[in-house]
Order: sequence, then structure tokens, then C-alpha cells
Amino acid sequence: MDKKNSYVNLLFSQSQTPVDLDSPEPFWFGIQDPDESVIESVIESGVKERRKWSPKEDKILIGAWLNTSKDAVVSNEQKAGAFWKRIVEYYNASPHLVGTISREVGQCKQRWARINEQVSKFVGFYDAALREQRSGQNDDDVMKAALDYFYNDHGYKFTLEHAWRELRHDQKWCSTYLANHGGKEKRKHVVDVI
Repeated sequence: MDKKNSYVNLLFSQSQTPVDLDSPEPFWFGIQDPDESVIESVIESGVKERRKWSPKEDKILIGAWLNTSKDAVVSNEQKAGAFWKRIVEYYNASPHLVGTISREVGQCKQRWARINEQVSKFVGFYDAALREQRSGQNDDDVMKAALDYFYNDHGYKFTLEHAWRELRHDQKWCSTYLANHGGKEKRKHVVDVI
């Protein structure tokens, strides 16, 4: 006797209904009615469908975070809950997101944490690529080298280049390496003697 069938027969030995394992129809247990939809119960229980973040949504979230964190009126006189509530309100009020489902505080905080972490790591690799930039290499060559460094170190590609481009000129994420400004100037300044 086949082990799979004997196990099923053991489980349902007290049931009057035989179970066909090859049937595409689900088997309904005990008090569960075939008219009830499992999908509906999942939706009713509050579990939501996972939505990916688009580059456009990332840019709006970055703008919301930057505007809220640099607000001169409120400054740093706000608690984390109020801070993130303001960010989410700003994000959801964006005219670029009309017709989309609004995001919640937890979703925005989680996405921001990912953006911040990944962009901060990438800034280090971009600085390293800038330091190793040779004569004749342009910005595209530096970017390619930085992406290669990131991949070699982490084992996956950096996918938040759009976020880095939005944040790269902000003080927190700007490059610490000043290209072509580290050496001495060849000309001396003339001091007028009166």
C-alpha cells in the first residue's frame, strides 16, 4: 500500500467523504463551509497585500523626509511619532500619487530605513571610487567603479541609484572626498603692501 494514501486514509478514517489528492478543489474541514472564501478571511483579518515601492514613490518619500527634518519652525522639537506622522501626511498628500493607495507610518519608516542604510553604504564606495579616479575617467566611470565595489562587497547590486542621486548633495550623504582640491595651489597670492 502506498504510504501517502495510507496516511491520508488514517487522517480521514472517521470522515465519510473520501479525499482525492489530485483534485484541484480544496477539501473543507469540520465547520468550514465551502461557500466561505479563504482569501476573504485573510483580507478581513487585516493582512494586506505587499506593494513594491517605485522610484517615483522613493523620491517623494525622500522629499518628505528632507522637508520635515529640515523644517526650521518645528526643528528638532518633535517626537518620533509626530515626526513620522508629518512625513506620511506630506507623502500621501503628494499630487504625484493621486489614485494610489496611501502608505502608512510603518511602511514609510521601513522604506526610509532601507534607503538610508543602502545609500549611506553606497556613499562610502562612491568616495573610494572618486579617490581612485584617474586622469581621463569621467563621472560615468566613477559610478561604474562604485557600483562594482558595492557588488563585490555585498554580493548584490545597488538598486537605489535614484535615491542616491536625490540625497547626494545633502550634508549627511555628500561625498567627503573633494576631488582636485586636495593639492597645493601652484600660484601664490600676492599680498598688497601699503
